[in-house]
Amino acid sequence: MGSRRDNALMARERTIYSCIECGGTSPKWLGRCPGCGAWNTLEETIPEPVPAGRNRIQPLARTQPVATLAEIEAAEIAHRPTGLQELDRVLGGGIVDGAVVLIGGDPGIGKSTLLLQAAESLSRSITVLYVTGEESAAQVALRARRLGLAGRQVRVLAEIQLERIIATLEAEQPRFCVIDSIQTLYSDQLTSAPGSVAQVRECAAHLTRSAKASGTAIVLVGHVTKEGALAGPRVLEHMVDTVLYFEGDTHSSFRLVRAVKNRFGAVNEIGVFAMTEHGLKGVTNPSAIFLSTHGEPVPGSCVLVTLEGTRPLLVEVQALVDGGGPSPRRLSVGLERDRLAMLLAVLHRHANIASFDQDVFVNAVGGVHISEPAADLAVLLAIQSSLRGKALPRGFFAFGEVGLAGEVRPAPRGQERLKEAAKLGFAVAIVPRANAPKRPIEGLRIHAVERIEQAIDLVRDL
Repeated sequence: MGSRRDNALMARERTIYSCIECGGTSPKWLGRCPGCGAWNTLEETIPEPVPAGRNRIQPLARTQPVATLAEIEAAEIAHRPTGLQELDRVLGGGIVDGAVVLIGGDPGIGKSTLLLQAAESLSRSITVLYVTGEESAAQVALRARRLGLAGRQVRVLAEIQLERIIATLEAEQPRFCVIDSIQTLYSDQLTSAPGSVAQVRECAAHLTRSAKASGTAIVLVGHVTKEGALAGPRVLEHMVDTVLYFEGDTHSSFRLVRAVKNRFGAVNEIGVFAMTEHGLKGVTNPSAIFLSTHGEPVPGSCVLVTLEGTRPLLVEVQALVDGGGPSPRRLSVGLERDRLAMLLAVLHRHANIASFDQDVFVNAVGGVHISEPAADLAVLLAIQSSLRGKALPRGFFAFGEVGLAGEVRPAPRGQERLKEAAKLGFAVAIVPRANAPKRPIEGLRIHAVERIEQAIDLVRDL
């Protein structure tokens, strides 16, 4: 009888499947979420018990007074510098009181190191609390000593229970707090395991409310999936004020911090760091990372001036065109592959340069990912240079969007791109006619074009 009763209890304790994208639930596993339509996002969880009286009809709440926008007093948002110039650039000037920042990246890429350095710098002027859930307090102290940080003012708490963390925040009242990481926290109000959809959502919601009520700036460290997206429900990114992604190859010493959401600054702004024995150091001239150091110009190479947020960067685009055979390959690293196929068709149709029987490989040097269409002209000129086997002249660069009709369209903030290239010693440029400056730029010879065939003809004459 006892075993039957136990089996019956186990049968009644059913599970549900929650979507990590939208938080929707399903009684059984489905390949596609019925709520948001995402594929393979349902994970098995235990349903949370509904508190008694939750479904009862509550009395009507009192209405709250409303005001017009003109009546609301709004002061300028004050940013507090973290002491790390590249991090401040990404954040829009520094940390904002009451703001919640979510930063994600691959394991071992440097998230904890960067935040520990920021906490050390901020602790000289404000109270700082570092909450570690993945490491012990001794491990955090060991990292601080390895980085050469004094840590005399940085308070450390090794805890993963949400209620104790919030109680400590109320007692310590720090102005800056790091939670490392949000996936390790759990709340006693929920029965699911740490890292589940429900736990991550509820813990982040409670911490966000605490930050807004107390004015404490909180940074949440998040895990990423194998696709590189932040783990947990998609609503997590909507809760916070700023979302930062830590990018870079663990085999390289350079790291990029990119803002994909920022309520207090520019979106897609990047900060460039170099990993050293004493932590992450800001790179003052990031263009040097993305430019190869050739002794002499080589075929298939063209320099592009791209925009990352508000910062113009010079990036080298390399192309290799080689004999392909019946099934030529089109491979791009750092650029969109579909756009590469479209540009090759434009090159054939409007410039009479065919590559249908050739393998075409395109690479953005330095591991940078270029998403703006202003890279089109530089990609086509690099491909043409590789096909001819003739290098572009030293000090040459180009930018501009290329349309299907063969026209070269202007790129935003063209004047800033030209001035940045001239400052770094570049002397020859091919740009869209709409981006041609009204006044000449010292040391820079600019060729303005309207169509791709004009650009190809100019390159042949250079």
